[in-house]
Parts: sequence; C-alpha cells; structure tokens
Amino acid sequence: MRELITENVNPISSGKSLSLNEQAYLAFRHKLITLRYKPGEYLNTAQVMDDLEIGRTPINQAIHRLATEGLLQIIPRKGVMVAPLSIDDALELIEVRLVNETLCVELASKKVSDVHIHQLHGMNQQIGSACEARDREKMMLLDREFHQVLANIAGNSRLSDILSVIHAQAQRFWATTLSNVEHMDEVITEHNEIIEALKSGDTRRATEAARAHIYSFKRTLLSA
Repeated sequence: MRELITENVNPISSGKSLSLNEQAYLAFRHKLITLRYKPGEYLNTAQVMDDLEIGRTPINQAIHRLATEGLLQIIPRKGVMVAPLSIDDALELIEVRLVNETLCVELASKKVSDVHIHQLHGMNQQIGSACEARDREKMMLLDREFHQVLANIAGNSRLSDILSVIHAQAQRFWATTLSNVEHMDEVITEHNEIIEALKSGDTRRATEAARAHIYSFKRTLLSA
C-alpha cells in the first residue's frame, strides 16, 4: 500500500506525514485525473478499496470530497459515477482558469526569488524527460507540481486551494490530449516562457505567457 500511495500522491505532499483519509483522497484523485477510472464509469466502492488497498471509511470520505470538487457524481440509488467530460465543461473551466491562473502568476511575479526560478526550471526539465520517455502519468504529476509551486510562490492560500481543484479538473481533459507529441513539447516551451518572464520581473509578460499557455490547451482540446 505504501508504494502505491507514494507513487500516486502529489510530489509536493509526499514528504509530509499524511493521514489515511488524505492518502485515500490523493490516490483516488490520481486515478481520476489520469483517467484510470474512465469518465462516465460507475465505481464499486469495494473495487476502489481493493485498487487502493485502503479501508471503506477513508474511501467514503474521499468520495464525498471528490464529489464536491466535481470529479465524481453521487447518483441516488445507483452509486458513484466518474464525472463525464464535455466540451461545454471544458470551455467553462478554461474561462475560470484564465482568471485564476493569471492572478496567480501576477502575484508570483512580485514574490519570486532566484531559488524559485531554479526550482521551476528543474521541474520543467523533469517534465521534458518524462515527455521524451512518453511517460504520461509522470508528466502529469510533474505538471501538477509545477503549477502548485507557482501557487505557493503567489502566497495566497485561498487561491492555492481554488487552483488545486481547477487544475485537477483540467488535467482530466489534458490527459485526452497527451498522445499529441507536438502539444507535449508546446507545454514545456510555454512553461519556460512563464519562468523567463518571472525571472525578468515583467508581470505583464508573465500573465500574457500564462494566458497563452491556457489558450494553447484550448486549441489542442478543440482539435482533438
């Protein structure tokens, strides 16, 4: 169980002592984000318990938490269903991302340090290595960490919580585009644009780079 959970949680949190409830939530969310559990699929609680090697109570708590985040739907008299994906949902999500992620980068541009820049560059290099290896899941985990670090630099805990939910939802859509090698390369280039803008202290350039990153996702999604 420990190996499975350590592999699937956000790397930022993996160094912390996590409760069983938090482990269940993170491991369950990982399977939803990476589409191990397919959109529209009904889930049997016993099967999820077996998959994650975690007991019923933490799994039930994770289900309710993930339902509030829009990743699961609790259907009366039927059970739990993985939230379907639709283009309309994706377009709404993109609108929300544009507002919140550009705010995140704007705040980060005023607080970023050389240490942060080094950290972001290192993470993006790891994403590049995962891209070359065609390791989709590792790339997704590292991308999640990259954006979480940006949120941490911004230093607004409420915004960070909002972005965590938004990014989890967005990654389910992104997972459908990761067979597009060209888009995977674009993601790395776009991250570098954000990093270089932050390094230069140019807030306007940084927020424009963040918008370009989101619009790139939109174009790829609509052309898939």
